[in-house]
This record gives sequence, structure tokens and C-alpha cells, in this order.
Amino acid sequence: MTPISPFRPRRWRGAILGNHASVKFVAREADKRPISAVADNVEFQNVVEVTVREDRSHGVTLLFDPGTSLEERVLIEQFRY
Repeated sequence: MTPISPFRPRRWRGAILGNHASVKFVAREADKRPISAVADNVEFQNVVEVTVREDRSHGVTLLFDPGTSLEERVLIEQFRY
């Protein structure tokens, strides 16, 4: 999970979630501060609640440097300063 323009905590860099994790976002005062959510280049406006979880029905092929394992790359990306 990667923040875009995080307000609090300001220096939070994100987190790696397990594949069974489910994250729910609920808007506070949605009528005063409209919220948009974007998924796969599709925008949803005036969102009040969003639940995010992994969908295993779609596959993907990952390409990466054979000299570095995927686990190493994830750890480097998450914890580099």
C-alpha cells in the first residue's frame, strides 16, 4: 500500500500487505469533502466507502533482474531511505 500525498503520518512510506488483507476506507463528511477513487484507470466520484482486496482471478507476468530476488527488491523498495 503506497500513500499519495499522505497527511498523517507525513513520512509514512507505505506497507506490504498479505495477500488475504482487506483494507476499508470510509469517508468522513463526504458531502463536504467529495472523494474520488481510481482503480485500473477507472475513476469513481463521490465515493463514501471503498474496500480493497486482492483478486486472484487475473494473472500477471513479472520481469525482474535475475541477480536480485523479488523478495530482496520488495524489501529494498519498502525500506530504502
